[in-house]
Amino acid sequence: MTKDIIPPKPRSRPDKVTMLQHMRLFRKDIFASQPQKLYRAWMAEFKLPFFKSYFVNDPKLVDHVLKKDPDNFPKSEIIKGALYSLLGDGVFVSNGELWKRQRRIIDPAFEGGRLRDVFPSMVAAGTDAVERLGKLTGQPSIEIEEQASQLAADIIFRTLFSIPITDDDAKQIFEKFKEYQRTQPLMTVASFLKIPNWIPKLQRRSTKHASAEIRKLLTSLTQDRFEEIKAGTAPDDLATKIMTTRDPVTGDLFSPSEMVDQVAIFFLAGHETSASALAWTLYLLAIDHKTQDKVATEVAAIDELSFSNLSKMPFTRDVFREALRLYPPVPMMVRENIKPEVFRKREIKVGSQIVLSPWHLQRHERFWDKPDVFDPGRWQQDAAKKSSREAYMPFSAGQRVCTGAGFAMIEGVLMIAMIIKAFKIEPTEEKPVPVAHLTVRAENGIHLKLTSRAVGAKTEQKA
Repeated sequence: MTKDIIPPKPRSRPDKVTMLQHMRLFRKDIFASQPQKLYRAWMAEFKLPFFKSYFVNDPKLVDHVLKKDPDNFPKSEIIKGALYSLLGDGVFVSNGELWKRQRRIIDPAFEGGRLRDVFPSMVAAGTDAVERLGKLTGQPSIEIEEQASQLAADIIFRTLFSIPITDDDAKQIFEKFKEYQRTQPLMTVASFLKIPNWIPKLQRRSTKHASAEIRKLLTSLTQDRFEEIKAGTAPDDLATKIMTTRDPVTGDLFSPSEMVDQVAIFFLAGHETSASALAWTLYLLAIDHKTQDKVATEVAAIDELSFSNLSKMPFTRDVFREALRLYPPVPMMVRENIKPEVFRKREIKVGSQIVLSPWHLQRHERFWDKPDVFDPGRWQQDAAKKSSREAYMPFSAGQRVCTGAGFAMIEGVLMIAMIIKAFKIEPTEEKPVPVAHLTVRAENGIHLKLTSRAVGAKTEQKA
């Protein structure tokens, strides 16, 4: 009988704590402040200073918030307040007509045909990453989150602006993003005081400084691209596509400042979430050798890692889907109701915070068989397929579903295939502890050991 693979899960807090205890735990880590009951509850109510927060797992209510009535549940000002210094009014934090206009301009850049066009850039980034990792084989421990972060950033730079991460501008932006990520959690205790918009948001000086430096560099990069477009010399990449797409309703283009907001989103959301997803997937493969060997066999059977051949790796795709289920990059989403609601016979006042948690929903005991077990094979079972329709949303859902979801799935499967084709991955004694910051990361990193498969194959042949 095969032993279940149960990867690390953060410890939950006791069901009953004082408000002060809750705030202290929240300051440490969002996961640490959540009780175990959320993995089986349909809904939970939390009283916080100045407002109430409702944690929603009921699929009918999730569907109501995200799909049936999304205009009445805009993104919470809590999230915007936490990220405004970097993202401005970008598509990740905007609401209403502004958000709809932004999506009308951005979405065409991520359609299927465009993804095929940027695929060679992904392969180039992956090839460079394999070369970098190859120099680290034989070491007793490699911190894979850092490596995944560099790879994800390289993919963003290449597909968006046609420059590798070794470019001076790209390298500076990447370093500043690392500084920003170290200082800015997804939400802060100060966020829950619901400070009015006209009062400057409370942020660390280091966070504001990193945000300003990033935006300065992105402004320069974006302005150069506007000049290239005017001169007719711009490369045909995602940035050019977005900057030359007119809103089909108004006919307007993005202004330079608006484009900087969007570029900041692409770097933050695309780079940070992809790095989180890839690092956790590689860890899961490291602790499950049978699954890793199955992926290696599937990849080895393909002549070329081309766009059209991605469909020939269904098991690798299921591995990535399962990793996204267990470790969704964005663990929680917060909406705010703008009209009175009734949820499960409870009156929800205007301005309440509606928390939707992919982390808890995708490990919910009422939806998933053995919810904490890593089992890519579940995706071929009818039960999992049904659960995925109600309790699987690593990219959100409804009209605000991540515009880069297709991009992320292609990137994830391709990078897993390229890395597993080149290396055998093993865990070290140091187990990662999941924490929720901007994304789901490991408290002290994810440490793995890599061995070249080519070296292993030569050794077997000699034997």
